[in-house]
Amino acid sequence: MTLHQPLPVGDPNPATDTPVRLLGLATALPPHILRQTDVIARARELLAPRYPQFDRIAAAFENAGIDRRGSVVPMGWFGGAHGWKTRNDAYLAGATALFQDAAARALAAAGLAADRIDTIVTVSSTGVATPTIEARAARDMGFRPDVQRVPVFGLGCAGGVTGLSIARDLAAARPGSRVLMVAVETCTLLFRMDRMDKADIIATALFGDGAAAVVLGSGAGDTGPAVGRGVQHMWPTTLDIMGWDVDDTGLGVIFDRSIPAFAEAELAAAYAAMQPALGAAPVARMVCHPGGAKVVTAIEAALGLPGGSLDAERDVLRDAGNMSAPTVLFVLERVLATRPSGRLMLSALGPGFTLSMLPLDL
Repeated sequence: MTLHQPLPVGDPNPATDTPVRLLGLATALPPHILRQTDVIARARELLAPRYPQFDRIAAAFENAGIDRRGSVVPMGWFGGAHGWKTRNDAYLAGATALFQDAAARALAAAGLAADRIDTIVTVSSTGVATPTIEARAARDMGFRPDVQRVPVFGLGCAGGVTGLSIARDLAAARPGSRVLMVAVETCTLLFRMDRMDKADIIATALFGDGAAAVVLGSGAGDTGPAVGRGVQHMWPTTLDIMGWDVDDTGLGVIFDRSIPAFAEAELAAAYAAMQPALGAAPVARMVCHPGGAKVVTAIEAALGLPGGSLDAERDVLRDAGNMSAPTVLFVLERVLATRPSGRLMLSALGPGFTLSMLPLDL
């Protein structure tokens, strides 16, 4: 596929760009923790009678690199007949609780009260909320009535990086402002028994629920890692690789088996094409969305990284599964805990099919 150099993003002179700092970062998991061994047993009980080939792909659960993941509903919920309303009601309750948990922790890490936030970016693609999640949380959280709200839907697994990029640009556009970005997903609610596609079973093996929140500031006295401008690359002929198939029952996952091979074949060239817009500073560590065990290995191969170097990605996948948008920020939290130095490069692949990247300078 032909890759084009991206156009300059705004003012190419960084000296005239308002610095944006990461003031706080936090993550949250829901109350129900599902162990993979229990998920396998429950999936076999529910799916094997309906899907004769289940045992052939049961290894997907064992090879997913996942020990446990969070869910906004208990194990007993799975197996019931759930339509749009039941699923979305559970999304509204679960996503709002996760939003509040992650946001409160990020605000505490930043040393800010909720009424100091000027803009809220909410990224979520696993349910429909109008009023949106941040509006539902506003009274309990204590946000100001004049807070600017920017809900973003449809980014999927790329949402953590793209949402952070949107939040960063909004903070830079209003010097001195404080921006809260929350990515929250409830992937487990999309479990389907009426569709026996292989993609649905793979999704059952991989996905969990969670939220991550970031507080950004563009004040003259703000300190913390510098958040650079994000860049995206989209392959417009690959719309069928990842996304949702919408029907009367709910959202059905589109999760093509070609994703690891596609990442290994295309990622390096896309990254090289994006490099001028990302800047020439050497990258000390990639911080990647771990879409699955095979995807992590494919990313290492594509970017020429030593095998096993994306250890934090594998750890997050093991402990929480693929939570879609928030997952890369779970990885960032772990990487920052090791007190690295230099430049981190956040990276995530999502529907579109899209590669989203953003630099973070420590």
